[in-house]
Amino acid sequence: MNIIIRPEVPSDTTAITALTVAAFLNAPHTSHTEHLIVNALRSSGNLTISLVAEVEGKIVGHVAVSPVSISDGSQGWYGLGPISIVPDSQRAGIGSQLMRQAIVTLRELGASGCVVLGEPEYYSRFGFKAEPNLVLPHVPPEYFQAISFDAPIPTGLVSYHESFNVQNESG
Repeated sequence: MNIIIRPEVPSDTTAITALTVAAFLNAPHTSHTEHLIVNALRSSGNLTISLVAEVEGKIVGHVAVSPVSISDGSQGWYGLGPISIVPDSQRAGIGSQLMRQAIVTLRELGASGCVVLGEPEYYSRFGFKAEPNLVLPHVPPEYFQAISFDAPIPTGLVSYHESFNVQNESG
């Protein structure tokens, strides 16, 4: 399978929305707003990195990266996610390729580091680990992880962009 990882272009937005809805349709621990979050980040100008995975001309994966705020004033930190893979392409290495490219792109941008909310076993493969002094309120600490790019790990509360508070049309 030849996977192409590239930045999104405007004509990709409909496909990104559809794949994000499909990817989270049966996922546990979701409010099914991931597609709305990506669109809100894009609309607000806070979708710093938006990469797609393409196989045979079809978009099968997407990762979003946006700035986060940390209560200690640390600058240059980002949040990775949502990351979405169409269900019939999950567990084929597409998410790993998107993750690696997102991290490379963050380093190229001069980011201080990145946080992610997700499965510790999966994200630890990319260098993420729980940091006791970096907290996302109301989340079990082992599921909130960080990776530093040659910067000290901040101490404080992390806040994602307000786009993450978007509500589903039905809720």
